[in-house]
Amino acid sequence: MNATPKKIRTLICGAVLQGFFDLPSEDIPMVLKATGRTIRAIREMPGVEVLGTLDDDETMVGTSPNGWPWTFYILADVPDRETAVAICGLFRTTEVGEHRLWKYMRVEARLGRELVMPE
Repeated sequence: MNATPKKIRTLICGAVLQGFFDLPSEDIPMVLKATGRTIRAIREMPGVEVLGTLDDDETMVGTSPNGWPWTFYILADVPDRETAVAICGLFRTTEVGEHRLWKYMRVEARLGRELVMPE
């Protein structure tokens, strides 16, 4: 009997950087559209199941350059570590004008497993 390999629970944490806030207002939609393309690409990756997203931009204003709190989160099950690395790579390669998306946001993937407590 072949057991289905367990997927890796992955939390993608994103923080908007000062470079985004320094943009002229007419350039902001370009970054937002590139971010939308990236999130769609994550959802379309083989074996990736996006379980949920969270954007706390309404209750957090400005940047946090040293980690937590983050600006947005994507919770997903991925088939392997390489897929999580590829998700992070999308932020390195997605073009936004003459730059890449990582100029405007920092991303970190936290890998683990579903938290299950014995009854």
